[in-house]
Amino acid sequence: MLLGSSTPGWFEEDTMMLDETKGGRAEPPPALAAIAAGPAVPEKDGRPSPIDVHVGTRIRLRRTLLGMSQERLGEALGLTFQQVQKYERGVNRVGASRLFDLARVLDVAISFFFDDMPDSIAGPLGASARRLHGLAEAQDPFGDDTMNRRETLELVRAYYRIADPAVRKRVFDLIKTMGPAEG
Repeated sequence: MLLGSSTPGWFEEDTMMLDETKGGRAEPPPALAAIAAGPAVPEKDGRPSPIDVHVGTRIRLRRTLLGMSQERLGEALGLTFQQVQKYERGVNRVGASRLFDLARVLDVAISFFFDDMPDSIAGPLGASARRLHGLAEAQDPFGDDTMNRRETLELVRAYYRIADPAVRKRVFDLIKTMGPAEG
């Protein structure tokens, strides 16, 4: 509205739609409402949600385990590599359909992106509730950040580059004998 006027100004009039189901109240069209809403930043201080960061970390983990670049993942999803970076950092929230597409391209179940989420992030219905009520067997989370280390990723990649399954099994058995006995 124009200042001091009770009638809509030209901008508001062109960008508002009349919704008869809401008593004739004018509302912005969906495209403008989405722009006005801005990026998905649930934290009041402007930081990404810890859940979004965790999901992004899991996206990056799977992508790097597959030896896939951000650019190649972006192409498979119809995104730029910058958008992939934002998902991986948790800056942009991953919607349901995008999560479905990511799971398909990265060849994992959707639940993969929420695996190993700390109870402090998941909240009262988080991992402990999943262990009690879920169908999967309980898993002990890693005490350290082993799965996110570059060394681990390189080892996994090198292991799967061994073409002969018999040789791969012998390497696996050798590595198992070198570590402490499980018990």
